[in-house]
Formats: sequence, structure tokens, C-alpha cells
Amino acid sequence: MRIPSSEKPYENYYVHYQRGGKQVRTSTQCRPSKYIRECLAFYQNPKLDIPSSLLPIMLSYILALCLNLCLVLAASRTTAPSGALVVSKAPAKGQYSKIQDAVNALSTSSTTAQSIFIEAGTYSEQVYIAPRKAALTIYGYSENTADYAHNVVTITQKLSQNEVATNDLTATLRAWSTNFKLYNVNVVNSYGSGKQALALNAAAANQGYYACKFIGFQDTILAQTGTQLYAKSYIEGATDFIFGQHGLAWFTGCDIRVLSASLGYITASGRASSEAGYYVLDHCSIAAKSGATVAKGAYYLGRPWGAYARVAVQSSTISEVINAAGWHIWNTGDERTDHVTFGEISNTGAGASGTRKFETELSKAVAITDVLGSAYASAAYVDKTYL
Repeated sequence: MRIPSSEKPYENYYVHYQRGGKQVRTSTQCRPSKYIRECLAFYQNPKLDIPSSLLPIMLSYILALCLNLCLVLAASRTTAPSGALVVSKAPAKGQYSKIQDAVNALSTSSTTAQSIFIEAGTYSEQVYIAPRKAALTIYGYSENTADYAHNVVTITQKLSQNEVATNDLTATLRAWSTNFKLYNVNVVNSYGSGKQALALNAAAANQGYYACKFIGFQDTILAQTGTQLYAKSYIEGATDFIFGQHGLAWFTGCDIRVLSASLGYITASGRASSEAGYYVLDHCSIAAKSGATVAKGAYYLGRPWGAYARVAVQSSTISEVINAAGWHIWNTGDERTDHVTFGEISNTGAGASGTRKFETELSKAVAITDVLGSAYASAAYVDKTYL
């Protein structure tokens, strides 16, 4: 689908508008995003002698095209995929009222791909995904799978290390299985401040989280081991709320929001040697949670839990909540900064510049292959439509 060319291209453009109306018909031969770029380039071409009377019509056509494309891309998932177990607040025969019951009903020895579909609702429980041989995907009901703001499935509980002995046992979602994917689910630990209280323990390699929300205060996400992908998701916390020791985690297109606090840290990499661990925040947005009062400079991009901590923030928008120093020591007298790699490149916003202690100025952006591996695009846990 291309704009016709002629000696008077605007006339053919107008005919194309009249014939097509405001409906966009796409096919395997049509790339809508490319078509929109062509339309805009055509509209803005200063060399064209376009009658002023046609300009509003042409612009309205382009806007209609953009709107229609957005509607096409806003895919929904409101029914269970074939073969999926169903969890519901009002379960029918063969369905489940608890997510954990559905997980427990699945074989851990089968190699056939498994899936669970969760109907809208709030599920007050802790969910443990045991290691298994099969890939497992959990889908939340959503009328717009590309946007976490449309999520209507929430898993919540409020365990902390006041009640249990380990980080893992506090987590609302304890994901111990490889090749695990989660879509359009809000994962909440509502304990609040004072103790470690995880929303997610991502305790295995090859995990992907898509258009999800992770809400906590301290230690929201434990990205502990192996390759992990977090895409178009929301992550909320105040203290070390993206942390772990061995994980290779790529966060892309995520909204990272901080809570009201006098001092806070987003990341806490526990990398203890020159091993592979790496956290990269790519094309993310860092700001205060909507409605939260956060002083300018109250937060840092991270601090080193391990002496070889490694984190990069790139091509991201950073608000004034981030201190001009950027990064922080672990604690006074236990700084742990001698071997850290805290990198930044191509960031924008009021919090993107300053004195930047311990920072490594990157010469180029970290590539996704440096974190997830050269074959990431064909990995079962990677959904490229979110990249």
C-alpha cells in the first residue's frame, strides 16, 4: 500500500483518501508503520505544490490511519487459549478458584507446553511455580495486552521477613521454573516498609514478563539467576527494589516508579566476582509514582550489594527524583565500589546528569545480545512483539 505517484500527487492522494475512507486494510504485503511514515513525509514535503484546501483533509486521513493502526495493535486476550487451565473467581466445572491449585494440577515431568488463563479478579495468595520440564505460560485476562494499565488480574499477599526466614518465602510469586512467561498480571506484596518483602522471586533462567506490574517497597523483584526479560512492565518500590546476585536481566520499555521516601535505591546488584551477572534498564522511564511526594534527588539509580555490581541505564528518561551523584555506596565503612560497573548512556531528563560518582561512561549502548545471548530472538521465553 503506497501513495500513488503522478505529476500532481496530491490529487491521487485525495482519491486514495476518498476511496479508502477511514478504514485501514492491511495485509502481509502492507507494513502500516512504514506507510504512516511515508504519508507524513509526503505531507511535510516542502517541494510539493499542495492546495491549502487539501491539507486538512490529508492530515485527517493520516490521523485516522494512526488511530486505526493503534486499534489494530491493541490486541485483547479475553478467552482462554486452547488447552489452558482456567482460574476464575466464579469457577465453572473443571476450573479453579486458586492459581496455586491450577499450577499444582500441571505435571512437572511432562515436556508438553503448558498454560494457565486467569479471569479478572484479585487473588489473595502466594503462588509457587515448581521446577518442571515443560514451558509454562500464565496469561491474565486483558482487553489490551500491550499495556499494563489495562491489567485486571492481581495476585497479592503481604509476607515479609518478619514472618518467614528467607527472601524467597516472602515473594508473592515464586517462579522456580525455566521457560516461564507471565502476561498481564499485577504481582503485589503489600507489606510496606521495614523488612524485605518481595513481589517476585525470578529464581530460574529463561523467564519473560510482559505488560505486568510488580509492586512492593523493599526488594520488589529478585532477578536472581539466568537470563530474564521484563518488557513494557511497571515496577514500583523504594529500597533495592530490583536486586539479585547472578541474573542477566534486560528491562525494556518499563515504567520504574519510586515511592515517598527520604532516601531510596532502585537497583542493588549482588554480583560478587567477574561473573556474568548484569542488569540493564533500556528505554525505561524513571519517576515518582503518581501521587507520591518525592524530594528532588532523594533516589539513586543503584548501590552495590556485591563488590562487582554491574548495572547499565541507557536511552531512558530519568526525572529529578534521581540524585545528581547517580549512584551510591553500599554503606558508610562498607562502600564496595572498587570493582563496580555502573554505566549510563543516552539518557534524558532532569535526573540524567550530574557529578555521577562511580559511573562508567559507556562508549556505546549495551546490546541485548550481551545480556540475553546471541540466540535470544529464537528463545521460547522471548516474545519479540514486546521488544
